[in-house]
Amino acid sequence: MDSICSEESSLAHYIHHLLAEQKISLEDDISKIDFEQADHEKVAEMIENNVLGFNKIGIYSLKMNENDFVFIFASNEQQAIQYYFEVYHHPPLNCHEYSLDFEFVRGKDVVSFREMRKEFTYFPAIVGYFTRGSEKYDVNYNAVSCCG
Repeated sequence: MDSICSEESSLAHYIHHLLAEQKISLEDDISKIDFEQADHEKVAEMIENNVLGFNKIGIYSLKMNENDFVFIFASNEQQAIQYYFEVYHHPPLNCHEYSLDFEFVRGKDVVSFREMRKEFTYFPAIVGYFTRGSEKYDVNYNAVSCCG
């Protein structure tokens, strides 16, 4: 379950393969998993074909001007840049992927982008804005992108 929740596609596919080949069972302790028992070519093909249906969504910081940034959930950097262009009608100054585990203060709570992503149903989506030097982060909630 951890590999699925953390979207560790390779690990999840390896475990799925070992379960299907009955080399491990769901009751086995994690220490019993021996990845050398796997047929690496089969697993590579499973990953390539995305047998488990992973739809990786990352978080990207796009620089709007010298001090302002927008965060966008997207499947890749190109999609984030394209979505930025569609919304703002000009290209961003740059685009960098952040870790989904990056934590920040939202209201009175500390939240990660990974936790926040669960609140969205459609991608790409604008998550919020950050202004350098202000310690300010504005979260974007709208009916189109967010179900929370």
